[in-house]
Amino acid sequence: MLDRLNQAMDHIERNLAGDIDVRELARVAATTEYHFRRMFSALAGMPLSEYVRRRRLTVAAAEVLARERTLLDVAVRYGYGSGEAFARAFRAVHGVGPAEARGAGAVLRSQQRLSFHLVIEGSGSMRYRLVEKDAFNLVGRKARVPLVHEGMNPAIVEFMRGLDPAEVRRIEELSDQEPHGLVNVSDDLADSRAEGTELDYYHGVVTGAAVPDGLDALPVEAGTWAVFAHSGPFPETLQYLWRDVFTQWFPSNPYRSRPGPEIVSTRLSDDGAYADAELWIPVERTAAE
Repeated sequence: MLDRLNQAMDHIERNLAGDIDVRELARVAATTEYHFRRMFSALAGMPLSEYVRRRRLTVAAAEVLARERTLLDVAVRYGYGSGEAFARAFRAVHGVGPAEARGAGAVLRSQQRLSFHLVIEGSGSMRYRLVEKDAFNLVGRKARVPLVHEGMNPAIVEFMRGLDPAEVRRIEELSDQEPHGLVNVSDDLADSRAEGTELDYYHGVVTGAAVPDGLDALPVEAGTWAVFAHSGPFPETLQYLWRDVFTQWFPSNPYRSRPGPEIVSTRLSDDGAYADAELWIPVERTAAE
C-alpha cells in the first residue's frame, strides 16, 4: 500500500504543470477515488486538493524567482487563467505576491514533497469486529454543520440543545437493531475532510421500522461495517479513534472505506467527561493481489 501511495505522489510531481486526475491517482494506488481522498487526508493531515495547490505554488515560486518566464506565462503554466488569480493564490501560500517575491529579501514558504514510509508503530492493538447489515433507515433529526477536527463542535452543541426531549424519547423508541439506542451520524462529508467543510449530522436511531411523519430519515444500503470500540476522555477519544482507524487500521487490513454514513454510539459518564464509544464505518474488502 505504501509503495502505491508513493507512486501516486510521483504521478502528482510529474503533472504539477498539467492536469492531475484523481481517478488516475486512485488507479495508481490500487483503490477507489473515494478511499484515496480519505486515506490521503488522514495520512497527510491535509486535503489532497490543498497539497496539490501548495506543491504547484512551491514549484511555481522557483520559476518566478528564475525570471526565465513572464509572471503571466508562469500563471498559465500552472493552471491559472489570469495573472490576478495566480497572484491571489501565490499570496495565500507565500504571504507575498509573485512580483514582490522577485524583490530582494522576499521570504517564501515551501510545501515539501510528501512520501510515505513505514514507521515502527502499532505495538498496541485495536478492537474491532465486522458486521453484515441488511438495509436500514437512520431516523431522527438532522442539521448541516461544519466539520471540527478537535474539541467540541459548537454547531452540534447548539443543535442538540434545541431538540425537544419528548421527541428524542419518541425517536429512541424506534431503535430495533445494532447499534442500539440513540446514535450520532455523519454523512455527506466532503472528500477532502477539511476542517470547516460541511456535513449532515443526524441524532437518531438505526431502525427497520417505517419512518414516522415529521422526522428526518436517511436510507442506508445493505453492506459490511467495521465496528471499533474505545473508551477515554470525551470528545477526544472519538476524534482520535477516527484518526487511528484511517492511519493504522486501514493500512494494516485488506479493507477500504465505501460510501455511506459513519455512525457513533456513545455512553457518557455522568459528568460528560468520559465516553465508551463504538464507531461504525462502512467498508468493503479489497481485491486479493
